[in-house]
Amino acid sequence: MTIHAESGTYPETYYVGAYWGPRRESPEACAQRASAFLNMLAECDPLLENWNKIPKPRGKGRKTPLMPPDLPTLTEAFRHGVNREPGGPPFEHLGLTVSAYNDGTRQDFVAVDMTCGGYAQSNSNVCVLSLPSKGENAERLLTAAMLTAVTRSMALAWEPDWAVAMSDAYREMDGRQGKDDPWLGWVTYLPSHRGTVPPLPAPVRIEPVEDRGSLIILTPERFTVTNPEHIALARRVRALLARAGLMRSAAS
Repeated sequence: MTIHAESGTYPETYYVGAYWGPRRESPEACAQRASAFLNMLAECDPLLENWNKIPKPRGKGRKTPLMPPDLPTLTEAFRHGVNREPGGPPFEHLGLTVSAYNDGTRQDFVAVDMTCGGYAQSNSNVCVLSLPSKGENAERLLTAAMLTAVTRSMALAWEPDWAVAMSDAYREMDGRQGKDDPWLGWVTYLPSHRGTVPPLPAPVRIEPVEDRGSLIILTPERFTVTNPEHIALARRVRALLARAGLMRSAAS
């Protein structure tokens, strides 16, 4: 679906994603990370308290509750989430994938896709949480405080190379270059090994994530592509982060 946020055809949609490079991990290790993440999500908001595994292939099989997280169930889910051709051998180097959905209505539907343990140089491991775009729950979830909490949860559970909460519309405008270059979103997590976050202009806020890295929150109000001040601020911040060696400058 093409988003025309500037014309109001569709509401601007948002998601939170964590991304990291090759890291070989067992189904048990992936399950432990997923368990920690789902437990932290449940503390963020009631809409994120209940999850059911999406069958593979999608739409087939019985409903499998994942909350409260049960390590044997999650481990088996990741073990069965290996990529393979029908009837063929598993491609373990591509990672183990588990997808889940909440118990909300269609308007309040939330999904999470977790791919962990991949060690192919050409592929990334990823955790992506999609969020509702309208309604009472969306108004509650799409706040700086809530997305900061969710991004923090991803950073702690998955230890990614970077993480971001942003709109799909702004993702197309960010100027990111290459799969190893972070997107800059409404909320961005950068681990300490990337470097030190420099002072940034108001109203940007920087929060530590224990001793692991920093969260950069661009605006206290909802960041949207329809606000030219938000776009100008994001471009200025990206330029400052690029100067500090934390990401690349926007493509010209």
